[in-house]
Amino acid sequence: MSTTLPQRTVFIVSDSTGITAETFSNSVLTQFISDFDFKQAREPYITTVEKAKEVFYAIKEAHIADNAKPIVFSTLVDHELQNIIKEAPCIFLDIFGSCVQQLSNALEVSPKRVVGRSHLDAESAAYRKRMDAINFTLAHDDGQFVHGLDQADVILVGVSRCGKTPTSLYLAMQYGLKVANFPLIPEDFERGTLPSTLHPFKDKLFGLSINPERLSQIREERRPNSKYASIVQCVMEVEAAEDMMKQEGIEWLSTTTRSVEEISTTVLHILGLDRNMKKTLSV
Repeated sequence: MSTTLPQRTVFIVSDSTGITAETFSNSVLTQFISDFDFKQAREPYITTVEKAKEVFYAIKEAHIADNAKPIVFSTLVDHELQNIIKEAPCIFLDIFGSCVQQLSNALEVSPKRVVGRSHLDAESAAYRKRMDAINFTLAHDDGQFVHGLDQADVILVGVSRCGKTPTSLYLAMQYGLKVANFPLIPEDFERGTLPSTLHPFKDKLFGLSINPERLSQIREERRPNSKYASIVQCVMEVEAAEDMMKQEGIEWLSTTTRSVEEISTTVLHILGLDRNMKKTLSV
C-alpha cells in the first residue's frame, strides 16, 4: 500500500543563473527524498527589491498551499534582498554566507559582494576555453571526425550506447577539456585491435563499459527488436570490448550504476588530469 509523502516547496533563489544553488540543493535534498515530495521553484536573476518582493509573496503562497514552511536555498549576496526574503515564512539557507564569512575572518579580508561572480564572464579566457572544448567535443563525437586528435585531453572508447557522449560533454562543459569518443564495433573485434586512428594516442584513451542487460534495454529504446539491441549481441560486444581494453592496457570502468559526475571524476583521477587542472575564476 503506497502512502502519499508530505509536499515541501523548495525555492532556488539567486542573483545570477541559480545553477550553483540548484546543484547544491539537489545534493542536500537527496538525503530526504524518502520522507518528502519536493517541488522545486527556480527564481534566478533576483537583483532588485521588486523582484525580491515577488519571491517573498510566492513563498507565502507556497506556505499556505503546503501548510508547511518552504525551503529556500539562496546564493544572494545583497543583504537587503536577503532580508526581504528572510521575512517570509521559510527555512532560509544562505549557501555562500556562512562559508564566505568564515573565510573572510580567516583571511582578514572583506569579501567583494559582486553579483554573479561565481560564474565565468563570457569575455574571459576561461569561458572561451570552455566553449572551444565544447565545440571540439561535439565535432569529435562518435568517431565522426578524426583530425586534431592530438589536441584531445581525453579519448573515450567503448561499445555503442555505453555513456561516452554524455561523459564527453560533461567533461567539456564542467572542466573545459577537449574530449573525443570512439565506438568499438564488431569489425574492431574481428580484427582484434583498436582502430588504427587511435594507436598514436593510447596514453589518452579511457574505456567505458556497461552491463549487457542494461545495454540491451538502452538499445531497445533506440532500435526495437533489432539484432543491435539483442542480449546475445550486447553480451558479445561487451565481453569483446573489455577483453580488448585489457589486452591494450587501457584503464576502464563500468557505467552501469554510476552517474555522469562519478564517471567523469574517476576518469580525471585515473588519467591524472585532476592533479594539474586549474579552474579560473572570473573577476
